[in-house]
Amino acid sequence: MVQKTIETGAETDSDLPSGLYIIATPIGNIGDITLRALETLGKVDMIACEDTRTTGKLTTIYDLPTQKIPYHDHNATEMRPKLIALLKGGQRIALLSDAGMPLISDPGYKLVQQCVEEDIPVTCVPGATASLTALVLSGLPTDKFMFAGFLPPKAAARKTALVEIKAVPATLIFYETAPRLTNSLTDMLEVLGDRPAALARELTKKFEEVRRAPLSELAKHYQTQGEPKGEIVVVVAPPSIHQAEVWTEAALDNLLTRMISEEKMSVKDAAAFVAAKSGIKKRDVYQRALLLGRKKT
Repeated sequence: MVQKTIETGAETDSDLPSGLYIIATPIGNIGDITLRALETLGKVDMIACEDTRTTGKLTTIYDLPTQKIPYHDHNATEMRPKLIALLKGGQRIALLSDAGMPLISDPGYKLVQQCVEEDIPVTCVPGATASLTALVLSGLPTDKFMFAGFLPPKAAARKTALVEIKAVPATLIFYETAPRLTNSLTDMLEVLGDRPAALARELTKKFEEVRRAPLSELAKHYQTQGEPKGEIVVVVAPPSIHQAEVWTEAALDNLLTRMISEEKMSVKDAAAFVAAKSGIKKRDVYQRALLLGRKKT
């Protein structure tokens, strides 16, 4: 089925076509709003947004008095039929999330889906998004990537989700919350292996930070330093470059130490575990574990 799109150009306020306008907003730096987004927000009949207070700050800065109505996970079932009815009646409605591109780990998918089913025109006004910003800053391969969103909050489900995508030959992108970060990094390390990774936070803001290191180092850092502030994106290298770039002596020592000291494994079991993870011969890993033990005595 070919769905109607909205032909947009230099329209006047009166001839902006009816339909749903999916509009990206800044993820931090307020200057990242696009000229087209501002123009469209000034012409639509209303703005459907996650939080009217958050969107209100943006519209106040740019002097946009457009009516705002809440549309979020908790009221979507009730609000969606009302929005569809308004769109069928010729209204022009903008869909905004609190930050970044709507529908990317934010509400909106079912509204767009129903618009497609009802043959209601839909278009997108693109802009900032945390996932792609983190990817290009990560220093990891960008030719193939998979956005995995938020992992499940519970360990068992999280590990299952990671196992399902472990073999995907692409850079993996995750969103995560600060309270769950160390547990997620630890589970990524256990399931995916000690791959190169990057943790990006406060993107486009004054204290933007991108920390690039193997998963083992990232997990250890946040275990000792505590929860970071800001929105968090974790980018993990694909499996194809795992062994070539990660399994240095330091990486082996870090994992062996964790398995023996924290997981209470015997030297023999720790060596077997690390050998399976790294692809290095068990005999060589075992000798490394013995050497590591002698250094500590």
